[in-house]
Amino acid sequence: MAVPPDVAQRVAEITGFLPVDEGAALYDVACAAGPGTWLEIGTYCGKSTYLLGNAARVAGARLVTVDHHHGSEENQPGWEWHDTSMVDARSGRLDTLPYFRPVLDELDDVCSAVVARTEVVAQWWTAPLRLLFLDGNHTEETAQHDYRAFAPHVEQGGLLLVHDVFPDPADGGQAPWHVVQAALAHGFEQVAEHGSLRVLRRP
Repeated sequence: MAVPPDVAQRVAEITGFLPVDEGAALYDVACAAGPGTWLEIGTYCGKSTYLLGNAARVAGARLVTVDHHHGSEENQPGWEWHDTSMVDARSGRLDTLPYFRPVLDELDDVCSAVVARTEVVAQWWTAPLRLLFLDGNHTEETAQHDYRAFAPHVEQGGLLLVHDVFPDPADGGQAPWHVVQAALAHGFEQVAEHGSLRVLRRP
């Protein structure tokens, strides 16, 4: 299903790192995922969240997005994707939550936001998942943790989507690629590939 023009325009206004074609693929795949609980790991300012939230309306699903909103490793001072305009003057730390709030307000009928580290959320999460989108911190340790913590909740026929997957180290970090390899080893089946987005299904 194509992204509606008004949704595409709003997505273009939201700060983030999701290419247009991969966002379109994310929306299309999610629209067909079916009703249930969807979980997004890694919110940032809500670019992919907005796509998933609108897809959830189509599919009759509910979306939960998890992020501590202090940025991933590459968003920190001295790294390539550090944005000084998002640094909170009070704490001196990156804080993307104020930038995400307008997006959340627009999705308040279908989306819930959890502001916390995934290590904390994993301790209490029990809901089965129809769709899991992994796009959080891409360090090896955190990426593997997020996969191990939440992928077991993906129900039969449910989808696991992994972003920023680069088999060639020259193209990008390897942690999401290693997550895909782990998922395949654990019985997930890859059903689609859209740029750096991989779509897997639990049989």
